[in-house]
Amino acid sequence: MNKVPFDFPGRVTAEQQAASLHSALAGWDGTSPVWLFGYGSLIWNPEVTYDRRITARVHGYHRRLCLWSRVNRGTLECPGLVAGLDRGGSCAGVAYRLPASTTRDELERLWDREMFMGSYAPRWLECRLSSQAEEGALVSALGFVVRRDAPNYAGKLSEAEILAVFERGSCGRFGTSLDYLIKTVTSLREHGLSDPHLERLARHAEAQVPKIRS
Repeated sequence: MNKVPFDFPGRVTAEQQAASLHSALAGWDGTSPVWLFGYGSLIWNPEVTYDRRITARVHGYHRRLCLWSRVNRGTLECPGLVAGLDRGGSCAGVAYRLPASTTRDELERLWDREMFMGSYAPRWLECRLSSQAEEGALVSALGFVVRRDAPNYAGKLSEAEILAVFERGSCGRFGTSLDYLIKTVTSLREHGLSDPHLERLARHAEAQVPKIRS
């Protein structure tokens, strides 16, 4: 994966990025595995080495298309949208267990992918696992919570405003916002999960956007 240059407008510095990871792992003992909670692209493209993958739910946050994306799903001139964990409700997703021996290296790469614009605040979330063998078990999982003070926080957009982003076809290094939505909805289904809001957006996009691609 090509890294975003540190002189990209709005990008955090190398020192800030390293400090963010250091702070997130400050309470980690270095020998225990680390759980990671995925709710968007981490479900269908985790890009981390893990030894367990289990569906899970966190409470206190919900998934929302609330971040303007000027690199991955859009450009400075034509931003796209991606999801963040915003306050309130609950969110179903996927929990990954990272082996202790590779955790720091894996998270350094993940920080390059997710934290380069400072859009998220890494948080340790109480995550309820939902596999049959561990139904209801709680783990502390690292998750990316949206920063409402981030310059690219879009807030609560209406369905019409979101569909307008799809229609204008904003596209970044990983594709379009619409592709992001469809992949997220499809991956949730593959894991036996659903997000009614995203499902509705996908149905309306299929009806309104002429060249939808799954």
